[in-house]
Amino acid sequence: MPSRPSIGPDAEAERPEYAGHYRLEERLGAGGMGVVHLARSAAGLPLAVKVVHAEFAEDPEFRGRFRQEVAAARRVSGAFTASVVDADPDAERPWMATLYIPGPTLAEHVKRNGPLTPAELRHVTAGLAEALRDIHRVGVVHRDLKPSNVLLAEDSPKVIDFGISRPKDSELRTETGKLIGTPPFMAPEQFRRPREVGPAADVFALGSVLVHAATGRGPFDSDSPYLVAYQVVHDEPDVTGVPEELAPLVLRCLAKEPEDRPTPDELMAEMRALSARYDTQSFTTGGFADSLADRSLIPAQRKPSEPVSAPEPEPRSEAETETEPEGKQPARLRTRVRAAVIGGLALCGALAAALTLLPHAADDAPAPRTAEVASHAWSRQVGSGPGTACSYGEGALRCAAPGVLAASLDPRDGTVLWQREATGRADGNAPAPVLAGGLLQVVTADSARLLALDPATGETRWSKGIAAYQGQVQPVGNTILLAAPDGTLTALDARTGEQRWRHTLSTPQPMLSYPGGSLAYAVTLAPDGVNTLVSAVDPATGAVRWRHRSPGAAMPVGVADDVVWCARRGTDGATTALTGHRVSDGKITRRVTLTLPLPQATVSVADGKAYLLAAGGALVAQDLTSGRQLWRSETSMSRGSTPSVDSGGRVYVSAPDGRLLALAPDTGRPVGQTRPRPGARTDRLVTELSPPVVAGDQVYATAPDGTVFGADRGRPQDW
Repeated sequence: MPSRPSIGPDAEAERPEYAGHYRLEERLGAGGMGVVHLARSAAGLPLAVKVVHAEFAEDPEFRGRFRQEVAAARRVSGAFTASVVDADPDAERPWMATLYIPGPTLAEHVKRNGPLTPAELRHVTAGLAEALRDIHRVGVVHRDLKPSNVLLAEDSPKVIDFGISRPKDSELRTETGKLIGTPPFMAPEQFRRPREVGPAADVFALGSVLVHAATGRGPFDSDSPYLVAYQVVHDEPDVTGVPEELAPLVLRCLAKEPEDRPTPDELMAEMRALSARYDTQSFTTGGFADSLADRSLIPAQRKPSEPVSAPEPEPRSEAETETEPEGKQPARLRTRVRAAVIGGLALCGALAAALTLLPHAADDAPAPRTAEVASHAWSRQVGSGPGTACSYGEGALRCAAPGVLAASLDPRDGTVLWQREATGRADGNAPAPVLAGGLLQVVTADSARLLALDPATGETRWSKGIAAYQGQVQPVGNTILLAAPDGTLTALDARTGEQRWRHTLSTPQPMLSYPGGSLAYAVTLAPDGVNTLVSAVDPATGAVRWRHRSPGAAMPVGVADDVVWCARRGTDGATTALTGHRVSDGKITRRVTLTLPLPQATVSVADGKAYLLAAGGALVAQDLTSGRQLWRSETSMSRGSTPSVDSGGRVYVSAPDGRLLALAPDTGRPVGQTRPRPGARTDRLVTELSPPVVAGDQVYATAPDGTVFGADRGRPQDW
């Protein structure tokens, strides 16, 4: 729908009545770039609508940057960000609407209530690490993480304001390039090498944010932005006052060189270890809010019509900076202070989900010995809590779990054939081990190392450091594919660990996917910032067989009848359609539009059908030939695993409470479910669910209490 012109006393009014078709009810806050208003969706959902100031709407460069911000916003979302609902960067007054999230910013809380307690700081650290993990996985670098861009919502912290665009009144001005950021929270490379800024800069900013949260000041403290810039590049950070258990981790985040900083996955692994030590959880649905509410950090839930004060400016200047080449002095420095503008972004849930190892059976892999699988129920404790993931191959079930690097189980009764404990930061969630090249390929939970184990004994055959690839690891047959943030694809021989080939894509931040067949796929953001580039890669040679644009935010989810299907996500993270590319040349040959958008859906493809499980529990079966919806079943799950399908078309999904559900192939009607197996802390938010594994007459699943269990798939009514 085209934007409706603003209505007011004059065309440049700062209080327009409408942004698009959203009526602006009241003003929530203001900042240097725009004003944020409360509005409502057609369904009555409260929204925060950011409308840019009229003076900047006339600046073509500003519009271009705002357009880029909106494009990034449409690729990022999740439990720790706000969702974008709608936007129009081409309107007379550009605007963006996000879900309204009540709660103060971290900057406001620290100013009003003082630093966080150690327990609260651990909660916030874990949440922000996971937020950065999700942001970076979809190819976005925030570049402006700071206390006023962290909302302390009722359930968890939310990262907002992803790279808000700014006018050209920069502080460090030359002709070589410009950088947007806030000096106390900028990384050294943002001053020295602005064109080389990557995800590690956000980790540095996180370190500065944590020091501020713990002490009320930054690690580099000065009233002069010149001096702060010098301290960031040359001086050691001051972490005095940061809790002892977190200080070493914060110092690693504040390392001068990007390669010396931990990745978000490593941070999450560290926080899991700390959570176990202090008997806390990274995030809980009630405990986080209760803890903060005790100290007046989270206000009582207000009605949207109640007045809200505008966010207060941080006690730091926010500089848009243009820098001299490295080694030269800045020409001039001008600093402008602005209040935080409430904003947020949506997440493409499936893009993030695609980063784990996918347990597909490769064409050249040995066939599974399914005849050895018996048909009776069993349960075995493997892990110590949520995060267990398994795959099946060569007559054994292979699992990784919190505290367990890898384990091999007899699928007949769950007997543990061998098990290797995790060491160091390898403790925590990790992808399921996968057989490739005759060896069991295992990625540690911190994504720092890839180990190839003897599937019979668990002994290490070879090991390789892969921290630079940030979890982008995909086994395909006898090859292991790795993708680096700069667009470099590397192939290892799965049998020896030796490099087979290396190839660089023309676009950065590729995400790997192997939905089946003879090709793997690398997915990157298209230059227009809106669509997706899908590159089909030959795993044996590295040759790019084809490269085509897929509409919207897309990720390959399956192959059927020589067509690779990509799930297309809308601006709010909901799956709206499936696009079919011909495997031979990438040409789009089929499009299937869903009857209704499915929010945060997981997707699988089997026997010419797509199965989509949405947040809220709606499970849909879609015929990919006719494009017709076959059935829709409401499972009542808040969310679930990626669906698994057996040869007869029966569908299996795992629930957050540990239940395994079976649904009839023709109607989607539930035909059986196992008992719940929740974790020890039932208030803990289970963020990752491993899909059920179908092998022979059995189906295997994992649960938040750390168990792996098998069930007779032929008699789900007896579960």
